[in-house]
Amino acid sequence: MTIDWMHFTPWLSLGGGLLLGLASAAFILINGRVLGVSGILEGVLAPRESDVGWRLAFLLGLAASPWVGTLLLPQGLIQAPRIEADFPTIALAGLLVGFGTRYGSGCTSGHGVCGLSRLSPRSLVSTLTFMGLGFLVVYVIRHVIEERI
Repeated sequence: MTIDWMHFTPWLSLGGGLLLGLASAAFILINGRVLGVSGILEGVLAPRESDVGWRLAFLLGLAASPWVGTLLLPQGLIQAPRIEADFPTIALAGLLVGFGTRYGSGCTSGHGVCGLSRLSPRSLVSTLTFMGLGFLVVYVIRHVIEERI
């Protein structure tokens, strides 16, 4: 196994994880709600209460954060990720992720960050499932499919 040292960013990853954890903790303390992006999006697409405003503000902030980051952070600190896939593949991946979050009653932020911190057994099973399957897919693509090409 080799490490791609050009794209290995442990400090940025640690910082991002700390920010996500702090944001999740603040969100649940202030609003009494779990910070799960798929649940927030679902509340915009199928509103059940009159809380669409904060949900839209959250999603717009999520979408605008890379742009704000480029304005506030030093040039070259963070590079855009390289995605080696065409649009239909990315669209299919997005649909599969959407199906998975709906089927699993939550996304990685809801289960992996908030659910595990609340010691939820369902979140533990969900997190182990999507992490394990993610590892398996990467292994199959990199060690089985690419070796045959």
